Amino acid sequence: MKIIKKITDIPNLSLALGFFDGVHIAHQKLIKKSVDFAQKNKSQSAVITLKQQPYCYLNNIEPKFISQRAESYKIIEHLGVNYLIELNFDDVMQLTALEYLQNILIKNFKPIGIFTGFNHHFGHNREGNCKFLEKYQSEFNYHFEALPSQTLNGDLISSSAIRKFLEQGQIEDANSMLGREFCVKGTVVEGNKIGRTINFPTANIIYPKDIIEIPNGVYKAEVELADGRKIKSIANFGKKPTVNNTDKKTLETHILNNFNENIYGQNIKVYFSKFIRAEKKFNNIEELKEQIKNDISDINCR
Repeated sequence: MKIIKKITDIPNLSLALGFFDGVHIAHQKLIKKSVDFAQKNKSQSAVITLKQQPYCYLNNIEPKFISQRAESYKIIEHLGVNYLIELNFDDVMQLTALEYLQNILIKNFKPIGIFTGFNHHFGHNREGNCKFLEKYQSEFNYHFEALPSQTLNGDLISSSAIRKFLEQGQIEDANSMLGREFCVKGTVVEGNKIGRTINFPTANIIYPKDIIEIPNGVYKAEVELADGRKIKSIANFGKKPTVNNTDKKTLETHILNNFNENIYGQNIKVYFSKFIRAEKKFNNIEELKEQIKNDISDINCR
């Protein structure tokens, strides 16, 4: 997949439009429809997205994503997309819906198909929508299709729902909608090494500031190392109140299976599968050590 960060003339594309934060299972279904349509018509497919999240950009809010954008783009690539076109929101935010359709989509991409979610909006004041795209498909000679709302266990599948699940520690519900495990990526940094003194060494990473923050606590997890190996682990996110006197939060992961390699400076991914318990301040290190043993026993039984 080729990532393009400026408007380029690439005709006869099947387009999937959206921000696609997290690329959840409904996003995947929509993008796959666009890819399948392109292949059926012996053409190529593209996702058109935005560099900035419009609501956060307009309200000067620092965005909190479900997945780092680079990770979302990798998932989109695995769906068979040929091009990902990332537009700057401030370059298009003042365009009317018709100006965006004519001067951006039609002029540059001459789409054979346009695919969106049922609630997709675009153009100044969000005036463009599915009815708008359906109305103009004959005039501009493209096929339009909107993916209907998708539900899981009675809940609407959406990025907003996934964010809420993550914020509440409902990791399994979030993962079900994502179609994979929620993941945080970072570089292993040196911590206070207290875990090593109690035979529970941890790999510490700084939790990315642009990712939805999960509740402080202990999680059943899996670590993917730089070489691609995946190993079960137990992760703790929070302030480590038993050993710290700081408000700084860190993500530390004790990798199981007697792992004892030096991975400082390596990039790792931590995949979360289940919330085990809330963070707690213990009276002493021995109590903490005993609880960690119980937590490991707990996740091995689940």
